[in-house]
Amino acid sequence: MKFARFTYKNKTSFGIVEDNRLKVIVGDPFEKWSYSGEQVSIDEVKLLSPVAPKKIIGIGANYVEKKELVPSQLPEIPVFFLKPSSSVIGPETPVSLPEGLDEIKFESELAIVIGKEAKNVEKEDVLDHIFGYTIGNDVTAPQYFHSDGHWTLGKAFDTFTPLGPVIETELDPSSVFVKADVNGEQKQNSPTECMIVPLREMVSYLSKVMTLHTGDVILTGSPLGAHFVKHGDVVKCHIDEIGSLTNSITRSKSTVNVQ
Repeated sequence: MKFARFTYKNKTSFGIVEDNRLKVIVGDPFEKWSYSGEQVSIDEVKLLSPVAPKKIIGIGANYVEKKELVPSQLPEIPVFFLKPSSSVIGPETPVSLPEGLDEIKFESELAIVIGKEAKNVEKEDVLDHIFGYTIGNDVTAPQYFHSDGHWTLGKAFDTFTPLGPVIETELDPSSVFVKADVNGEQKQNSPTECMIVPLREMVSYLSKVMTLHTGDVILTGSPLGAHFVKHGDVVKCHIDEIGSLTNSITRSKSTVNVQ
């Protein structure tokens, strides 16, 4: 089942995507909801990020080139970082270049959407706490990375976390391919089996560090092939079973300057 969040006639609603139509629902998609009886063409609405997370957690350097290169032992401390909720945008919303930068990096990723509170969850129980999956673009300005390895600033700008187009609740995350095109040319295309830290271990580890709340998003890492894009480029992140997340790159009026 594909859940979408959208605006139509100045109202924000949730709906279930069937073919090219949205069946509008009322209630909380994460708990209790029902069909309103209203339907609308998906071409008539503006799709938003399918979730408004309190926090976004990303994992860095989590893909190898091919399955045979996945290490036999997990990292003792995986590389994680936080992104602010203010960085979230939806499909077709432009990503803004910070002032003073001519290019930023795109990173297509499978994104986990937490369905119920998770604290100290064992890996065998992780799927019970996942609502579904969407696509994330972990936009990054590595020019802002600190020499000591701090990543947060380079990932925190407004518009730097496109999510969408829907949350797919019926997905086997172990058997999908994470893809990305830039201006129609494919740049990424890797199976999730090339992850260094698998999904269950990832969520279990995080739940033992912090409480994961309903609606929180975990970006599971980006395959090889991510690179710099500039003003006017169009990035399409794609997972066949979920859909496509497309965003253009534009200049902004940010007041932050590169030091």
